[in-house]
Amino acid sequence: MKKLLALFVAALLIACASLALAEPIAIKALILPKFESGEMAGDFPGEAQYYYEAYCDGGESYDVAGCPNPLYVKDGVALCVTGMGKVNSAMTLQAILMDDRFDFSNAYIISTGCAGSAIEYGVMGDVFVITATVDYDLGHHADARELTTDVETTWFHDESYDDASHKILNQELCDKVYNLVKDVEIETTEKTRAFMAATFENADWAIRDPKVLRGTTVTGDNYWKGQHGHENALLMAKTYGCPDPYALTEMEDNAMAVVLDRLGMLDRYIIIRDSVNTDVFMNGASPESLWDPNFVDSLASESSVESADIFATAMKNNFTVGHVVVDAILNGEL
Repeated sequence: MKKLLALFVAALLIACASLALAEPIAIKALILPKFESGEMAGDFPGEAQYYYEAYCDGGESYDVAGCPNPLYVKDGVALCVTGMGKVNSAMTLQAILMDDRFDFSNAYIISTGCAGSAIEYGVMGDVFVITATVDYDLGHHADARELTTDVETTWFHDESYDDASHKILNQELCDKVYNLVKDVEIETTEKTRAFMAATFENADWAIRDPKVLRGTTVTGDNYWKGQHGHENALLMAKTYGCPDPYALTEMEDNAMAVVLDRLGMLDRYIIIRDSVNTDVFMNGASPESLWDPNFVDSLASESSVESADIFATAMKNNFTVGHVVVDAILNGEL
C-alpha cells in the first residue's frame, strides 16, 4: 500500500510539474467582433464570420470564465464574440486578457464590427480606421425640451469623467494601419446609393463610392440617432481634442479602450469599423416609426428603412480591409 501511495504521489507531482512548465499560448492578434447573425461559418455573415472562417476555423475552442462565447484560437490568432454594449465588451475583454493560458504580451487587440456613420463625413459601406474613442454617455445630457436657449447641442462636458470619457489611440500605429489600407477597394450597392440620394438630395457626398477613412468613434450605451445627437458627437470630438473628426458611432470601442489603458495595452489597440447606417433618421423615418415595439426591421434586411441592403456588403468590406491588417500583424509588418 505504501508503495502504491508513493507511486501515486510521484505521478501527481510529475503531472503538476508538467502543468507548471506548460507555456501559455502566444497570441499575435485578438479579434473582437460584437455579434454574429447565425452560425460562425457558412451562413449569412455577421461581424465575426469572415474573420472566423479565414483565421480560426478548425482551431481550438476555449471556454473562458466571464465570457459569453468561446474563445477560438488558431496559429496565433484568437477571436471572441464579445456581446453588444459597453459592459459586455469590457467584461469579455478583461476576462480574456486575465486568462493565464494565453500570452497577450505582444498581441494586437482588434475591435471590428458595424456602426453608424456621421452624415457629411461617411456613407454607408465606408470602412474606418479609428484614431480616438469617445464615451457618448459621460458628462451631462439634457432633454432638448428642457433647454432655455436655442442651441443644437444637448451635452455638457464634465471634466471629472475625463479619465474614462475618451482615449487617444497610438497615432503612430494608426498611421501605419491607415497607410496599409487606405487604397483598398470596397463596394456599395445601387440600392444603397439610391437610398442615400433620396435622403440627402443634391448632396454629392452622399452618393460617392465608399472608401477607407480615418476618424473618431463615439461609443454610446444606447442606440441613438438624430440631429441633436449628431451635433453632440461633433462637440465631444472637438472638446476632447481628438486628432480626427467625429466619423461614426457604435456601442463598445471606448469601453474596451479603458480596459486596455488600465492594463498598459492601449498602444496596441486597432479599431476597424464599417458603416451600415447613418447617425440621423433617413427617408422619413422617425423615432416612433423606427423604434415602436410593434415595428419589425433588421439592419440585415434587404428592405431595411435604416440600411437599405448594405449590411452584407459592409461586412465583406470590413473583412476586405481588416484581413490586410491581420495579415500584416502575422507577417511582422506592424
